[in-house]
Amino acid sequence: MRVCFSGISIFLILISTISAEEPNAQTGTATPFVAGFDRFGKHDEISAPVSRDLLLTELSCTACHRSENVLLAPKSGPDLSAAGTRLSNEWLRKFLTHPQQVKPGTTMPDVLHGFSGNEKAETVSALTAYLSTLEIPFPTLKANGLIPVEYEFWLKGNVAHGEELYHAVGCIACHAADSEHETGSHQASSLDKLLEQLDPDELEELGLSGAARIVNSVPHGDLDSKHTRLSLAHFLLKPESVRHSGRMPNLKLLPNEAADIATYLLRNQKTAAVSKNTKPAAALVTRGKELFLKLGCINCHEMKGLSAAPAATSLAKLDLNAAQTCLKNFKATQPAYSLSEDQARLLKTTPAAKPSADDQLSLRMLQLNCFACHERNKLGGIGRKRQPYFETVGQVDIGDEGRLPPSLTHVGQKLTPAWFATVLDGKGDIRPHMTPRMPIFPKSLTKDLPQQFAAIDHASPKNEQQAFGDIKNLAAEGRKLLNTGCIQCHPLRGESLASVVGTDLHGVTGRIRPEWFKSFLLNPIELKNRTRMPTFFPNGVSSNKDILDGNVDRQIAAIWTYLKENEKHPLPEKILEARSKNFELVPTDKPIVLRTFMKSAGTHAIAVGFPEKVNFAFDSDTCRLVEAWKGPFLDAHGTWFNRFTPLEEP
Repeated sequence: MRVCFSGISIFLILISTISAEEPNAQTGTATPFVAGFDRFGKHDEISAPVSRDLLLTELSCTACHRSENVLLAPKSGPDLSAAGTRLSNEWLRKFLTHPQQVKPGTTMPDVLHGFSGNEKAETVSALTAYLSTLEIPFPTLKANGLIPVEYEFWLKGNVAHGEELYHAVGCIACHAADSEHETGSHQASSLDKLLEQLDPDELEELGLSGAARIVNSVPHGDLDSKHTRLSLAHFLLKPESVRHSGRMPNLKLLPNEAADIATYLLRNQKTAAVSKNTKPAAALVTRGKELFLKLGCINCHEMKGLSAAPAATSLAKLDLNAAQTCLKNFKATQPAYSLSEDQARLLKTTPAAKPSADDQLSLRMLQLNCFACHERNKLGGIGRKRQPYFETVGQVDIGDEGRLPPSLTHVGQKLTPAWFATVLDGKGDIRPHMTPRMPIFPKSLTKDLPQQFAAIDHASPKNEQQAFGDIKNLAAEGRKLLNTGCIQCHPLRGESLASVVGTDLHGVTGRIRPEWFKSFLLNPIELKNRTRMPTFFPNGVSSNKDILDGNVDRQIAAIWTYLKENEKHPLPEKILEARSKNFELVPTDKPIVLRTFMKSAGTHAIAVGFPEKVNFAFDSDTCRLVEAWKGPFLDAHGTWFNRFTPLEEP
């Protein structure tokens, strides 16, 4: 079942349970599921050439039919170098025999469709025997001060915590949510309410058909028979080690978090998936290796010590309208793709003579499924009925822009290339109030994105001097201006007024381009649709006439200057006043135990501080030590007066 919630109409429940994999008219089996195509391509919301290129890469057509276009590099399948360690023999046999039956929606074609019953069974046995001998031990994880690792951590998973993580960190942007999982107190947005009231014709007339459409899910397949907790936990920790294409990104999970999610996903597993059988006969293993090469499996699946098979006809010379192709009327020696009519039709689309820069960027974003979370130019964003799972820590209401991944419309104008690269490297987490995490993709696929966005969005080349003029000696005035409005919503250097939850303004001048900063302060709503950010310069007029004579340009320059130099100056006055009301707990002759709400240990945290200035935090929900630190204990103001807004940190 797809995402549904209590109180939803029967009609919408039925819509949400529609299968993501349409049956193929020729084979009667499910069709390959390509997220970007399923959501946009088959509804003609992206151009036909982009849909074609997306299918070519995600179905790994170019693994055999090579192309010189680097953007058409095949997704390919998982690395099978450790298949015997990771995968069960039972699952391998079933999957090789009927890929679409075992995992409806898989992009793995049926390579053995041309074999007769006994011959197919013998081939599957040989391939399984060979793959089962490919063993590489799982890496030994070593704990450090930041990452605790319990002994046999994969056996210590907590189902309840795994369910919470699965529905919070971003998994359900792509995968189906549990229909019985309860979300927080998120209220439907005005757009959601409007979509409920309109019929299909009205939605199409208003251009809202895409926003109203239920977004189908990337299938999990039969995880119970495929994985053990050990193998799945290690995969979740570092998916790129198995799936080099990065389609399954790294969500920066800690070992215990990976164990929790693995335990949740395998909660109905009756017996461990991987059970070692007797060692297969050497002759059968040898035969399996020969078949792995002969059948072209090596073209899609990387294998240490083996080279790819000879390439088929190059993509440029391929005739997709021939009587027998991989698309239809398959030869016994060709892989059988059970494509939908839309997929087959668009694969035959004439390629663009020279794809535009915009199409090249869109293709990369579709390949990585960026549109599952981010909207750009009215395309994509969190799918309908999935938004309630995207929450703030503690469910603090700071609007959709405080809980949903940011829009990428005009982002090339906004972010500096250096900061953009930092975000893509997984080191740009500046929204601790959001539960979803920005994942990490392989650098080979993202390294050009900052410059591509900048070029397509026509980013201003102006530096700070060109944008603001002379900014010397303006910091003091900028500090006053922050005191009058900015700090009511934003922390600075980790310090904030009570109950303030938002993006810390420290470092913003290294993240944001000067010209965008200036334009945004002048008219926030023009650059960020439905933002809660108010304008302090309505109609280009300052509301602070006594600072810099009310000169708008100089005031914005002063704000920039103070934010750039803020470490050299005192914090804004109102933050200093709040700090003076000190609620720091200082253990003296005996330990202090505080039931609190912490960023690391969660909303069931128990913190213990010792006079020796060594402190610990436990998560009482999972009965586990989460964090230890030296130095000051905790400030109890947030716990005693605001509960978890914001969550406590050492």
